[in-house]
Amino acid sequence: MPKRLNQTKLERAVAVLAADHAEFAVVYEKYGVPPMWDREPGFATLLQIILEQQVSLASAKACFDKLELRLGAVTPESFLTVNDVELKRDGFSRQKTSYGRGLANAILEGTLDLNALEHLADAEVKETLLSLKGIGTWTADIYLLMALLRPDVMPRGDIALHSAWHRLSGEPKPTADEFIEIAERWRPHRSVAARLLWHYYLSEKAERVRSG
Repeated sequence: MPKRLNQTKLERAVAVLAADHAEFAVVYEKYGVPPMWDREPGFATLLQIILEQQVSLASAKACFDKLELRLGAVTPESFLTVNDVELKRDGFSRQKTSYGRGLANAILEGTLDLNALEHLADAEVKETLLSLKGIGTWTADIYLLMALLRPDVMPRGDIALHSAWHRLSGEPKPTADEFIEIAERWRPHRSVAARLLWHYYLSEKAERVRSG
């Protein structure tokens, strides 16, 4: 069974990263241990991550909340009962409607078993998810990191992570490829490094809002 992150492992990894890397020491000393930010594995979570692609988390959440209000439990079966007009009203683009339907059908037809992913290695999970239309590397990485709680995943192309590293390190803002290369130094705790960077990004943003 692949390793999973828990609160104790999170705290230990934060301490290791803070001891070994000055940038993470700054985050830890100022803001403490980041939240776990875990999500329930399954269709609803993966659909919400698809909604989060290339839009703000707030926008995606508003869209998902409308869908959840409409359906109650968001399942493959219930999602397929909603027509395109209703989904558009809830905030789904045409593309994301198509991706959601493809995901729901793959689960119902048995070509995708989300429960089985929990027993696969990270690379096998990514290969399985990337075979579905509309699921790219970032989406697969976020599912691995937050839903399956794998301890050593760095989401590729996450703009908030790039921005946080830029502000912390003083280095130029990295490209997606450059940042993945930078993150190699944080193995085997890349998922915790990501949480620390998100924690910094969101905490700094909240401070700026409070200060006007």
